[in-house]
Amino acid sequence: MNGNSGIINNGGSMKISKTAVGDGATVNVPAARKKKAEKENARHADVGVITILAEEARAVHGVLGLERVRSGSLPFFEGTVNVRDVAVRVAAIRALAQGQRSTMAAFENLRKHYNPAVIVLAGIGGGFHKDVSVGDVVVTGRVLYYDLRKETPDGTRHRGDMKEAPAVIGHLINSFFTDYGEPAKLEATDAMGAVHAFRALTGPIGSGEAVIADPKSEITRYLETVNDKILAVDMEAGGLMQAFHEQGEAQAALGWVVVRGISDGADTDKNDDHHGIAARNAATALHTLLPYLAIGGS
Repeated sequence: MNGNSGIINNGGSMKISKTAVGDGATVNVPAARKKKAEKENARHADVGVITILAEEARAVHGVLGLERVRSGSLPFFEGTVNVRDVAVRVAAIRALAQGQRSTMAAFENLRKHYNPAVIVLAGIGGGFHKDVSVGDVVVTGRVLYYDLRKETPDGTRHRGDMKEAPAVIGHLINSFFTDYGEPAKLEATDAMGAVHAFRALTGPIGSGEAVIADPKSEITRYLETVNDKILAVDMEAGGLMQAFHEQGEAQAALGWVVVRGISDGADTDKNDDHHGIAARNAATALHTLLPYLAIGGS
């Protein structure tokens, strides 16, 4: 029995590349080629959306008409939303938990899997200003992170961090309010099919890990002192602005926006009674805002 194995050439030239022969043979694909293949197989979106609570996610999926897909172990929702003759490709993910850290992770997951030009944090928040009521929606690219502080024997010294989205986002938000008025007067349809009006406003919001339920709390006094135009508070926008600030150049998002439906007054009457309507209003405001955010980049 002939035990020969391998390749035999009986004359002439022969070129062999990217080929493996023998037991346990492997071929190392160049990293650049592997990266190109991964990029070709990746999904893309114009706008990425982060939600936190189940009610927020359901509202966004329902209002925007998104369908569930799976990319690896992560559940995404995606779809093409047509608003005012503009087709916007949207991908959404629900963060694993409340707070800044999970929001930063959700931001990176959207960047990695969809490379959206703009990432939006959509859902509910607490009203903070006297001119803001339950059911209103705040649309903003300005966030004051209030949890930076120093504890001393003489009390707390706050070191807030205010960041703004890039100027291009500010112009897009301004264009939205130029067209719809300020405050904008919009309408949402609830789960029962009833239509109700609500307002959308723009202005800075405060963000930190603490849930504010005391109008006389130290955090409240600090926010009122540092900026008397803060409209709302939440627990995640600071993570969004920081994730954008620290992102690498590869697949870099061009900007971020926060859309918060007001569910309570961040006071002792704080409860979950208005979560549903606040989330629905925020999703509806986002739907109306989408064509302004379709600035390419995917």
